[in-house]
Amino acid sequence: MTNKIKLILPIFILLMVFSSCRKVEGPGGSVTIKGVVIERNHVGTSIFEYPAADQDVYIIYGSENSFYDDDVSTSYDGSFEFRYLQKGDYQIFAYQDNPSVASGTDEVLVQVNASENNQVIILDTIYIDKY
Repeated sequence: MTNKIKLILPIFILLMVFSSCRKVEGPGGSVTIKGVVIERNHVGTSIFEYPAADQDVYIIYGSENSFYDDDVSTSYDGSFEFRYLQKGDYQIFAYQDNPSVASGTDEVLVQVNASENNQVIILDTIYIDKY
C-alpha cells in the first residue's frame, strides 16, 4: 500500500463511523411528548366539547416529512403520549371533519422541538371539530 492510501483509509473509516452514529428524530431516546385531544361536536348552532376517546393521533419524525411514522389512540380522557423519542423536531396531528374540503377531513397539526434528553413535553390541548 502506498503512503497516500495508508493515510486516507483511516480517515475514511473514521468519517463513516462518526457519520453513522448521528441520532435522528425517532425512537430510541428519552423524550416524551404528551397531550390531550378534545372533540368539538357541532350540532346545529350548538357546540359540545368532550374528551376524544379512541381518537388516532399521529407523529411525523422530523420537520421535512409528510407521511406519519407512528400513531397512538387516545385514552378515555382524550390523553395520549409518544415515549422514547430522540431529541429533534416532530409533527403531531389528528384529523378533524371539514365539510368545506373535498376529502371531508383535514389535520390539526402541532410542531414540536425536543431540545434535551429526558424532556417531557406537554402540548396545548388539541381541538378537533366533528360535524
